[in-house]
Amino acid sequence: MTELVTTVSSLQQAEALLSAGADRLYLGEDYFGLRLPHSFSREELSDVVSLAHAKGKQVTVAVNAIFHNDRIKKVGEYLAFLQEIAVDEIAVGDPGVIYLLQQLQITIPYIYDAADLVTSSRQINFWAKHQAHAAVLAREIPYEEMVPLSQAVNIPVEVLVYGATAIHQSGRPLLNNYSNFVQEHLEETDRERGLFIAAPHHPETHYSIYEDVNGTHIFANNDVDLMTVLPKLWQLGLQRWKLDGLYADETTFPKIVEAFNQARQLLDQQTASNEELATLDQVVQQYQPDERGLDLGFFDLDPDEVK
Repeated sequence: MTELVTTVSSLQQAEALLSAGADRLYLGEDYFGLRLPHSFSREELSDVVSLAHAKGKQVTVAVNAIFHNDRIKKVGEYLAFLQEIAVDEIAVGDPGVIYLLQQLQITIPYIYDAADLVTSSRQINFWAKHQAHAAVLAREIPYEEMVPLSQAVNIPVEVLVYGATAIHQSGRPLLNNYSNFVQEHLEETDRERGLFIAAPHHPETHYSIYEDVNGTHIFANNDVDLMTVLPKLWQLGLQRWKLDGLYADETTFPKIVEAFNQARQLLDQQTASNEELATLDQVVQQYQPDERGLDLGFFDLDPDEVK
């Protein structure tokens, strides 16, 4: 069965997402996870886990930050806390965290998430041999490369079907550095400020940018929307679908999830038509924020264009 994984920004939204058809909630704390809609306190995190489990659903916690020596020292205690509250899975990109899982005998399953590094079946199968039970496919993989990859992987692969795509991360506070350089102070540099940058000589470009404890994050012009090509993913057996609501409206994001849930049901019943998917795609477009466009991301690109 196809699985819907969705980010979550509050306990209230978690309830709405589960009602909309989400199978797994994805959340965490900024200190340990990357590009989250909300940084959950431990009490909040525990409440979401309890809510999800009460409804028979699961929770993945992001532990995929880039950990330098000062921060990796704090990960072990966080993993112990996650095990205590019975988190179902963690997302991990740093091998140091995988080492801690083994050293501390933490039994939480992990999905390997090293962002744009996860590009081949060999790499995915390597981490499968090191106890990864799933892997997050890099956003830059077009469909033509998904085909042979899907036939060779030994564990489930998660694919982004909706949401923002990060195209650059720097551990440095680039916005603050820039404001200091031009001597123009930026009072706020977080995601809520809505800052963006444009490419030289291309004023129509709109790369969202913000800073947090993990550094500076820059995103593609448009959000990904694979609604109309879901049958291709389904036929490849790539049926763990991620919906990232980082830039979605908190109150209407569940409507988008509900549309993908309906598409999932049609595909699992083998009754989906192009017309029905197009109608559901109109729902996604209806609730998409006005300031952000939608496209297929890298999905329909020629692999040579990506390289």
